[in-house]
Amino acid sequence: MASAGIGVYMLEIARMERTMGRTPAFVPRVFTERERAYCDGTARPASRYAALIAARGAVLKALGAEGSAGVGLHDVTVSYDETGRPHAELAGAAARMAEEQGVHEIALSLAPTHDVAVANAVAVTDEVRPKVEEKKDPEAELRDTFRAARTVLDELEQRQQSPMN
Repeated sequence: MASAGIGVYMLEIARMERTMGRTPAFVPRVFTERERAYCDGTARPASRYAALIAARGAVLKALGAEGSAGVGLHDVTVSYDETGRPHAELAGAAARMAEEQGVHEIALSLAPTHDVAVANAVAVTDEVRPKVEEKKDPEAELRDTFRAARTVLDELEQRQQSPMN
C-alpha cells in the first residue's frame, strides 16, 4: 500500500477560454451544476474552470490514475466548504483506486494566477496522516496528579517511620 501520492497539474487559462469559446457544450458536459454555479459566479469564470480541470488532473496523478483505463476527469469533482477550502470528491474508478490504496482524504490546493491555474493534490493514507494526541479530561489529569503525589507522600512517610539499618 502506498503511503501517499502527490500530484501537480497546470493549465493555461487562455487555453480554457479558447475551448469555452469554440465549444459551448464543453462546460455543461464536463462540469457539474454545482461547479458551474461556483465558476460562473466569479469575475473570471475561465480561470476557475481551469483551476477545476487542474484539480482533477492533480488528483488523478496523486492516485497514480492519470492515463489509466477507465479512470477519467468525470471521476473527480471539486466542492468547497463554508470557508472556501476546496475538497476533491471521488466517484467510479477513482474512488475504487483510492479505496484500494487506503486513501482516506485528498488534500487539495488550487492557485489560479492571471495566466495559469495550478493545482496540488496529496492522497493521504493512515501512514502519513498526522496523529492527533487525545487530550485527557482536566479533572482526570488533576486526579492522576493527586494520586501520584499521594503515593510519593505515602512512601516518604513509610521511610520516616521504618527503623534505619
